[in-house]
Amino acid sequence: MRFLCLHGKGTSGSIFKTQTDQDTSLVPDLTFPASFRPLLDPSKKISFDFIDAPFPSSPAAGVDVFYPPPYYAFWHGSSVKDIRASHRWLQELIAQRGPYDGVMMFSQGCSLISSYLLYHQLETPHLPLPFRVAVFICGGLSLPILEDLGIYVSQEAWDWDARSAVELQVKAASVATMRPGVERWISRDQMAWDPDAPVDESDVFGLDVSGVPSDVRIRIPTVHVFGSKDPRFPAAIQLAHLCDASRRRMFDHQGGHDIPRKKDVSRKIAELIEWSASMVDA
Repeated sequence: MRFLCLHGKGTSGSIFKTQTDQDTSLVPDLTFPASFRPLLDPSKKISFDFIDAPFPSSPAAGVDVFYPPPYYAFWHGSSVKDIRASHRWLQELIAQRGPYDGVMMFSQGCSLISSYLLYHQLETPHLPLPFRVAVFICGGLSLPILEDLGIYVSQEAWDWDARSAVELQVKAASVATMRPGVERWISRDQMAWDPDAPVDESDVFGLDVSGVPSDVRIRIPTVHVFGSKDPRFPAAIQLAHLCDASRRRMFDHQGGHDIPRKKDVSRKIAELIEWSASMVDA
């Protein structure tokens, strides 16, 4: 079982690899410094291919506090043209380094793969997808892409998107000046949402997905890992509800826009990775 692994904007393949493995130097809780990959069952024979995005980038907010350069991005604009160009790069990568059974992503990597899968389903339905499972971590789907695919995007959805993007920059950058003991991400009383409330598909943070046809939903098995304190929580929930609910697993790690290293969180994510692997041949 082999996963392609795609990082977030302003980081790198090596950073994503470290974030999902062990790094005692960056973790205050030294009793359990491991992320989820060391907890995977070796008998499952799950491997990961971490690659760098094609374009050099400035570091994502707060990243340079912990990780040295270089940093990369899959695109720098936000247009459909920019994102579709990255799809061509992805096709070439798969041809050179594949095949892969699954794909695991963080942040911008999620936007790349979710958009790629939907266009592939619509434009080349006669061809098999290059991935049989997908693991999305703290990521959403580009709203310009949704409009290009024919899904109506309300002004409310645009407002959520813009507001959460700004809030993410502010919260992520605060790590450089944060005092010990201060909550880096959104506290429970600051949330503009109730993470425990049931989701109404006619209004997923302003996006009505209740009538979206199956060919504009991701149909392969998916795992969605997100944090309810993440300013981009709305985007993660929107993406999850554009996937096949019968083949979807969702997990709130109750943190922010990151991959926490708490023991219970790491074990749960490892279980979800193993579930996705089991779905390859299901």
